[in-house]
Amino acid sequence: QVTLVESGGGLVQAGGSLRLSCAASGLTLRSYAVGWFRQAPGKEREFVAAISIFGTYYSDSVKGRFTISRENAKNTVYLQMTSLKPEDTAVYYCAAADTVPALRDGARYWGQGTQVTVSS
Repeated sequence: QVTLVESGGGLVQAGGSLRLSCAASGLTLRSYAVGWFRQAPGKEREFVAAISIFGTYYSDSVKGRFTISRENAKNTVYLQMTSLKPEDTAVYYCAAADTVPALRDGARYWGQGTQVTVSS
C-alpha cells in the first residue's frame, strides 16, 4: 500500500518560513516525479513545484521563494517556503507520478494535505 504523508504546515506571519515534508511508504520517491500542489478555499488546486531526475520546476508565483528538494535516505521530499505571503495560505498536498507531465495531468498518488496559513 502506498501512502504519502505531509507534515510541517502551520500558522506563520507574512515574511516567515516553513518547511513541508512529504514522507512516502510503499514506493521509492527517487524513482518518481514528486510535486507539491495547493488549494485555497474556493479555488482550484494549483501546481506549486515538482522535482524529478531531470530537475526542479516551480510555478511563477513561488519561484525564488520556495525550494523543493529530496532526501533519498529518508524517502522524503521537502518544500522549503520562505518570504511567505497571505496568498500562500492553502492546503498543501504532495503527489507522485511517473513523470512531471503525468504529475500535472493527474498524479497517481496523493497525500492527505497539510494546512499552511500565513497571517498579514
